[in-house]
Amino acid sequence: MDMNIFIQNIPKAELHLHIEGTLEPGTLFRMAERNGIRLKYNSVEALRRAYRFDNLQSFLDIYYEGAGVLQKEIDFYELTWEYLLKAKAQNVRHVEIFFDPQTHTERGIAFETVINGIYDALSDGSRNLDISFCLIMCFLRHLPESDAFETLSQALDFKDKITAVGLDSSESGNPPSKFKRVFEKARKEGFLSVAHAGEEGPPEYIWEALQDLNVRRIDHGVRALEDPSLINELRHRQIPLTVCPLSNIKLCVFKTMQEHNFKKLLDQGLCLTVNSDDPAYFGGYVAENYLALQNAFQFTRNDIAQLAINSFSAAFISEDKKDIFIEQIKKMVE
Repeated sequence: MDMNIFIQNIPKAELHLHIEGTLEPGTLFRMAERNGIRLKYNSVEALRRAYRFDNLQSFLDIYYEGAGVLQKEIDFYELTWEYLLKAKAQNVRHVEIFFDPQTHTERGIAFETVINGIYDALSDGSRNLDISFCLIMCFLRHLPESDAFETLSQALDFKDKITAVGLDSSESGNPPSKFKRVFEKARKEGFLSVAHAGEEGPPEYIWEALQDLNVRRIDHGVRALEDPSLINELRHRQIPLTVCPLSNIKLCVFKTMQEHNFKKLLDQGLCLTVNSDDPAYFGGYVAENYLALQNAFQFTRNDIAQLAINSFSAAFISEDKKDIFIEQIKKMVE
């Protein structure tokens, strides 16, 4: 079996995916027209040309602008459903999706409009596409913690739909410790926790996410390699890192895939998973990320299988479910 086909067909979980980051240019234009929103780009091609980023902030500027076309429940439903169809085509069997309510509530969109549209699509995906899911609500770290508290309070009416809270947006100058109290309250309410750390921010931010936010996973975490004691901690506790290779190249964290430290992190005995982050903006969904790593590091089928196993091991699902998926992966390799 060709390696490309093997990567497409192997069962996978995706654990680091911003649903707003799956907004493809064609969909963005369609929704803008439907909702009477004037865009500053006059064509899909012009918009695609704008997807050249120098850093995280240059991406976020265009990302938040794009999210402005999401106005109604149907928009959030269609956005999520389109992602699920792509995930199905790549045999993604479980997704843990980030959503950013503050990006929308700040624009006057009701919290329930956002979550109901996304959740209904995920529920339909579970029934009709056989893709299980968890929903992770992220706080925007460039905003004050008081705003995060307000968002958490809005989320309490939808506790049955949200598995965990996370932390995303501009990392530089916004340490995880800024959100210590709101994460504490979220955990008391029964939410699990994850956080973006160590993408642009220093290894200290990863320590803070572990110690102050008590996270179960680190999103990105590629700068952990700069601190040997942190590597020991991550390895000892087997804290998963949800790495997004194509995103790291597109945002200039690494110049080329060959220069990415993915293999070095893996060689340290860490639990790494492969994810697509904001695939509409970064040039590839999860299978393309696996393939980019395979091309750069000549990963074998066993290597790819181990990464797929890691994706289920790190997921917020029952041990029984994990075992079923992992068994399917092992059979493929045999």
